[in-house]
Amino acid sequence: MTSQLSSSHRYAALDVMRGAAILGTLATNIWIFTNVEGLVGYIDGTGRATGGWAPVQAVLQQFAQGKFLGLLTIMFGVGLLIQQRSAQRQGRRWPGGYPWRAGLLMLDGALHFLLFTEFDVLTGYALTGLIVAFILTTGIRAQRVWMACAVTVHAAMLGLVVAALSSAPAREPQPLSPNPYADGSFWDLVVFRADHVLLFRLEVLFILPLSIALFLVGAHLYGARVLDPDRGDLRRRLMVAGLAIALPLDFALGLFGGDAGLILGRYGTAPVVALGLLAAIAHRYAGGREPGPAGRALSGVGRTALSCYVLQNILCSIVCYGWGFGLAARLNGATVVPATIVLFGAVSATLIVVSRLWLRRFDRGPLEWLTHRGYQRLTRADRNGVTAPAVSSIP
Repeated sequence: MTSQLSSSHRYAALDVMRGAAILGTLATNIWIFTNVEGLVGYIDGTGRATGGWAPVQAVLQQFAQGKFLGLLTIMFGVGLLIQQRSAQRQGRRWPGGYPWRAGLLMLDGALHFLLFTEFDVLTGYALTGLIVAFILTTGIRAQRVWMACAVTVHAAMLGLVVAALSSAPAREPQPLSPNPYADGSFWDLVVFRADHVLLFRLEVLFILPLSIALFLVGAHLYGARVLDPDRGDLRRRLMVAGLAIALPLDFALGLFGGDAGLILGRYGTAPVVALGLLAAIAHRYAGGREPGPAGRALSGVGRTALSCYVLQNILCSIVCYGWGFGLAARLNGATVVPATIVLFGAVSATLIVVSRLWLRRFDRGPLEWLTHRGYQRLTRADRNGVTAPAVSSIP
């Protein structure tokens, strides 16, 4: 009974973490949707707020920048280790049929990229998960070597990019003409993404070493029982490193460091902050505390994480792009911040309500169920009754 109760609390914490990561990712991406030039304008720095809203926008963007994406990446690593342990308990080889699961996630991501979101993360996670699934078959020492090498490669690449940005002359952003986000049809945007697929997928390749490292960090932290009551020292060390040290540095880099500081924060300090966030959430539930209203709301989103991630981008696309309601084209420097805040609140509330209503009747989100059924068909797992644990629905 004690073991079952402990597992229940551990998985409750994981669901809250996933939910926080999904809504936090929305808090980052929402500014891309409300930019009249979409991702291109967001990168070029157009569509900025004016007057008293300018510092509010800067702080809100920096609050979410990279941190919840890092948390989501770590959670994928946790999910991967849970799947490996589930396979081992059932006497199945690992990675066994996992490449099929990664392939299905890659397909989900490719469709998501083309139809709705050029900054999709699912394709990158599918590739990273496939690599790390095989790394997890090695010993702990080998995994640590992989982690150290991945961090080293990422640090070297990040250093080169930051140095280039620091020495590059300032340039004026060029308007996007024609602008498919504001003036194009749904199909125009699909073609635009297909025509610029290499440009839009550069980040996936750039952060691949970092993603591998964070997947392995997530797996190792879960293996080190970071969620258990007796691992308070480990959680406190992570909170000090992530929230007391990395978080202030991250804000300083993002707010005052220009483009170079923003990149250094997003891909340097933000992942460390993510570790502090994970530790803080884990610490709250380590003693067996039941989720309160906020925790239950996040848990529903976390249990349907893949579905909620795709749904939030579909909803924002409909509201913001020209083929939908065209909100982004109607905003200006005085209205972009309050409109973005309202949109974030509305979409978040929709995800919370829809996920809770769905879970009253089903134990998986719709995309989680579809992916799981596809995996069963591809691996013929349904013939012997083998099922993957619900907590590992993402990845």
